[in-house]
Parts: sequence; C-alpha cells; structure tokens
Amino acid sequence: MSFAKISGTGIYIPDKILSNKDLEALVDTSDEWIKARTGISERRILDKDKATSDMCYEACVQALKNSHTDPKEIDGIIVGTVTPDYMTPSVACLLQDRLDTRKIFAFDLSAGCAGFIYCLNVAKALIENGQAKKLLVVGSENLSKITDYKDRGTCILFGDGAGAVVLEESDEPGILSVCLGASGKEAELLYTPGGGSKDPNGYRFLKMEGKEVFKEAVKVIQSNSLEAIESANLNPNDIDLFIPHQANMRIIEAARERLDLPLEKCYVNIERYGNTSSASVLLALHEALNESKIKKGDNILFSVFGAGFAWGSAVIKW
Repeated sequence: MSFAKISGTGIYIPDKILSNKDLEALVDTSDEWIKARTGISERRILDKDKATSDMCYEACVQALKNSHTDPKEIDGIIVGTVTPDYMTPSVACLLQDRLDTRKIFAFDLSAGCAGFIYCLNVAKALIENGQAKKLLVVGSENLSKITDYKDRGTCILFGDGAGAVVLEESDEPGILSVCLGASGKEAELLYTPGGGSKDPNGYRFLKMEGKEVFKEAVKVIQSNSLEAIESANLNPNDIDLFIPHQANMRIIEAARERLDLPLEKCYVNIERYGNTSSASVLLALHEALNESKIKKGDNILFSVFGAGFAWGSAVIKW
C-alpha cells in the first residue's frame, strides 16, 4: 500500500506590514485592545497590483526547491482559497501554466480557513489510490481585498499570505489521519455576501459575528482534534507539536487547555501575521520546521475551523 507524506514546504509573506498602530488611524481601536483580545500585533498586506496566484507561485517554487522536486514531476495542483484571482479560471490552473508543469489536473477548493486541510485530504486519497505520485497542495489568501477597513470587528484580524507543500508517495505512513466536518446552518455567522450568483450587488467584504464564531470554534477544535488523534490510533500525550489555526489567541489557548497539551507543544505565530485563513497552518508549519521545533518521527496535530462552518484536523508523522 502507498502512503502520502510531506516532503517539502514553502511560504510567501508580503513585505507590507499593517500594525495595530496603523489601524488606530482607521478605526476606533488601540494596540492594547487588539493584543488583549486577539494576540495579534501586525499582519501582512499584499500589494494592490498583486493577486493570490502571485503568492501561490512563490510558495510553490520554495516548496519544490525544498523537496528537490522538478515541476515536471508534479501530477496535480490543488489550491485552497476563498480569494481567487478570478471566479474562473482557478488559481491552480494559473499556477500550472506559470510553474511550467506538464498538462496535469489543477483545481481550487473552497472551505474557508479549513481549505488546506480539505485539500490535504483530497491529495492524500489520490496518492494512496495510486492516481498520483507527487502533488502540490497550496493554501493562499488575499484577505485584504475582501476586508472592510471601516469594520473594527474584522479588519483587526485578517492578513495575506500563502503556503505550499509537496505531498508525495511514501513507503511509510506520513498523513496518519484527516477528519473533516461542516455545518452550513451557521453560514451567515461568517461569510462574504457578495461575489456569488445570489447577490447582484457585489458586496465583497467579509462579515462575521465574532462571539458566536468564537464559541463554536473552541468546541469544535477540541472534538475534531480528538477525533483525528483517535483515528491515528494515538493519544493526546503522543502529540509532539500542536499547530492550530492562527485565528485568535484566546481560541488557541482554550483549545490547547481542553486538549491538555502543555504550552511548549503548541506553535503560535499569530502575533506576526493575524488570521491568514487557509494559509495559516502552512505558515506555522514552515516556520516551526525552520526553527527546529519539528524532528523526524514527531507526531504533529493540525486543527482548523472557519467559514462554512467548515473544519478539519489532521495528524501527520514527520
């Protein structure tokens, strides 16, 4: 039987920084207020003349290099995003051309902040079923383009960024488990009303009921994480590093405590990037690797909750 493992990671972080102090000039807020409620100090903003595919490309080039993979070896590209360059074609199709791969399959997947975990599950199945040997799996968001900088409830949270991994066939288990879920009943607690066929007005800004999202996120991250750990035939104390979705420091802390994981087993970089949606786990994974916080054989837990509501957790062995 074939297994799937991550053989290389890459990220792209825009140069422009939007600090809490900068936001004080835009809305009624303060650096202290934002830090206390979210843990965020700054976030990155993509240049106006750049798009999601530009970030994806840079992250993919880095992931290919770090996995010693030629683009011609890639069998498919799967991109998780809610901020594509166009309604159609997909970001993945644009990447296929720009990376100069063979004429392979390429498609986007929309699952909000859980986009990368959903993509990872699809890629895992394709490799384990023998339909692919090497895949690019990407999470990228240009959230600044759909953020209302007059709404202090949302503009303090979101930033731009991209991450990518090369997922490839392996003789040994790498992706031990992936557990997904969704509940459309709560869709309008976190959604973008414009841009779809239902809304002719094109109101593109993200809307969120923060308190309700917070309560559901804490509950679901705990239960979904435990489901993924059990599915991997592990116990919580077998987890060497917990990489949660970087949405809000209070959510991260509540989830970590409910899982009874010590602080040193939880990786956090939300203070530098804010919530980058489908890119957040990828940014954290790449930085944790570069900081030598992950070693061969470690069990790593990802857990993400976002719009849809859609959520997902995965356990991987490095």
